[in-house]
Amino acid sequence: MQPDPALSPTSSKLARFSPLERSAALVALAWAVLIGVFWHDWADMARQWWDSSTYNHILLVPAIIGWLIHQRWHQLARFAPVVWWPGLVLLAGSLLVWLLGSFSGLNLLRHAGAVAMLPAIAALTLGPRLLAALAFPMAYMAFLVPFGDELVPPLQMITAWLTIQLTHLSGIPAAVNGVFIDTPAGLFEVAEACSGVKFLIAMVALGTLVANVCFVSWKRRLIFMALAVIAPIVANGIRAWATIYAAQSVGAEVAGGFDHIVYGWLFFALVIALVIGSAWRWFDRSIDADLVDEAGIAVSPRLARLARRTIGGRFALLAAVALCGGTVAWAAGAARLMAPVPAQIFLPDLPGWTRIDYTPTVWWEPRATGADHRLLGRYRDAQGRTVD
Repeated sequence: MQPDPALSPTSSKLARFSPLERSAALVALAWAVLIGVFWHDWADMARQWWDSSTYNHILLVPAIIGWLIHQRWHQLARFAPVVWWPGLVLLAGSLLVWLLGSFSGLNLLRHAGAVAMLPAIAALTLGPRLLAALAFPMAYMAFLVPFGDELVPPLQMITAWLTIQLTHLSGIPAAVNGVFIDTPAGLFEVAEACSGVKFLIAMVALGTLVANVCFVSWKRRLIFMALAVIAPIVANGIRAWATIYAAQSVGAEVAGGFDHIVYGWLFFALVIALVIGSAWRWFDRSIDADLVDEAGIAVSPRLARLARRTIGGRFALLAAVALCGGTVAWAAGAARLMAPVPAQIFLPDLPGWTRIDYTPTVWWEPRATGADHRLLGRYRDAQGRTVD
């Protein structure tokens, strides 16, 4: 006699878990598979998180996302998970972003697509109501993508402008030329490392978290986010001015060394404390308040309509595997069509010019990350003019 399926060991074990717990386990498994399939991109992001001081704060983001989900967990049980076919559309969109990044060689798109796959597969597995309840943790995954280096040039110019204004106000004669500031104590450069981009990116990530956890009013959230953006930019200008001001007395070398210690360990820690401390009295979410609007999600007619767009779990699995497999195969096929790079290349011979040793007074070379070859050369003509 066949055992009753309802009493079989497997069914008994599964019955111990709620539908939410089973769906959460499936999401975790799907995330692990996606990270494994797109391991190259995740490993590349992880290297940037660890090696680049601009992105060291991202090492905390996975733990923050886990904490945000944990804070909402007791409320999620009210909503039944459903297999939701629009999640396949979201998955296809994230795969398209990744594919475009693969075709173009733009790592930012590849990374953004790889990260976007995680909330997309969660939407497919959990459905619209649970997705709405987890909207902020899913959106916060965007901070896993290492981005922001594009802001360095404008931030350098803003810092230089703020610095020269404060320098003039403090009575120090100075002239600015782009990112170079000439003072009696020496010539100062607002270099890339001095642009403040590291702290701005970290402050935006922190500000976004605080705005969600500590505020209910959208007006207060927006005001706080504006403060979180403006404060580090202004503070960086003050820091650069303070370095120039101190250099007039103790010298540029001493002031520069002191600046890195204060900037890295003390100054911006104080800025964080001031930003959060100044907003403390306007926090309008009580410490024991729920983070999910259960009633609003339960009665929302829009979510009710969306929740009816369900499909079978087996079909969803096959479709997701087909989308991922097809995308990876397409990218691999396109990579095989790339023209081969020669094993060695040479600088050209130019009529009227002669190659000479490249020996600049100050060594300089372009930053070409990922280049297969890098050639640096110097030419001289009959009149003694040189070109690098």
